[in-house]
Amino acid sequence: MERLIDNIIFIAPLLAVSTVVIGFLLIMNWLLLGRHPELGNEKKLPRQLVLLALTLVGFMMVTFSLPVSDTARNQVIALTGVLLSGLVAFSSTTFVANFMAGIMLRMNRPFNTGDFIRVENHFGRVSERGLFDTEIQSEHRELITLPNLYLITRPVEVVSKSGAIISSTLSLGYDIHYSRIESLLISAAQACELADPFVQVIELGNDAITYRVSGLLVDVKSMLTTRSLLYRAILDVLHNDGVEIVSPSFVNQRRLDDNAKVIPDFAVKAPVDTSSNVESIVFDKAEKAEQHESAEEQLNTELHSLDEELGAASGEVKANIEARIEQKRQQLDQISEQKEEEKVKWEY
Repeated sequence: MERLIDNIIFIAPLLAVSTVVIGFLLIMNWLLLGRHPELGNEKKLPRQLVLLALTLVGFMMVTFSLPVSDTARNQVIALTGVLLSGLVAFSSTTFVANFMAGIMLRMNRPFNTGDFIRVENHFGRVSERGLFDTEIQSEHRELITLPNLYLITRPVEVVSKSGAIISSTLSLGYDIHYSRIESLLISAAQACELADPFVQVIELGNDAITYRVSGLLVDVKSMLTTRSLLYRAILDVLHNDGVEIVSPSFVNQRRLDDNAKVIPDFAVKAPVDTSSNVESIVFDKAEKAEQHESAEEQLNTELHSLDEELGAASGEVKANIEARIEQKRQQLDQISEQKEEEKVKWEY
């Protein structure tokens, strides 16, 4: 009996520290993640990093409370360091690599939620950034999940929010002077309200000349709509000016007059319905994710300013500031509820 009591007393510090550490980690897990199920991967990342740091600290505390000699304790710490080093060394084929890549992307911030990015054959708007992967919404409204390791090991093209170049390429015959084509293509780009349009001769082929017309689009969120409008405008200006958009090797089995041209019978610009925004349908999740993130950042900034004002206020002014703070917090709660609704909507 006495020996049992001695053993219990011997390991009592270890049991006490382990119980406290485990209880503390469970509480922090609930405070940081458990009570906020509406948080997306983007908002969970800093909380998960804090929880990971607390776990490492807790492990060190348990290690120091082991009822062993200093030599054995140092060996345990050294073994832990070797294991962590080995884990990092082999991270290229494990989830740890994606975790480290997520931290790198978080620090460098090559793109944000709502940005248009292209990675090899994948193109779309960033709808969510997580600890291990990044989600983009494609032009077909599909959700594509890309591992963070994939993003840092390949070139990522990011469309600048200050503007994007919209272009179209087409081939025309040598029988039309390039100056005429250049003026027509520039007028097509101007009809789409593209800034600083320009035309390039890309290739002199055996049968045709390849042209590219480009212009600056300031509102990058309307890339799909503007590209389609540019194609339509090119058809209108060329057909209305009597220019055939057809390959020189074009063969038609119908009998045509020598002076006949392959142009639609009614080359009149048809009215285009631009009231419907294609991007709002295709990139709806990415658009709402960007709006939510922007609104949260603005509200948090305002709350921080109000908290600073609250410390120096008194009386009626203090009451007004407290009311405004409560209003801002309610707005944050509403945004969290909207994000939860979106999350449920997109569940597979």
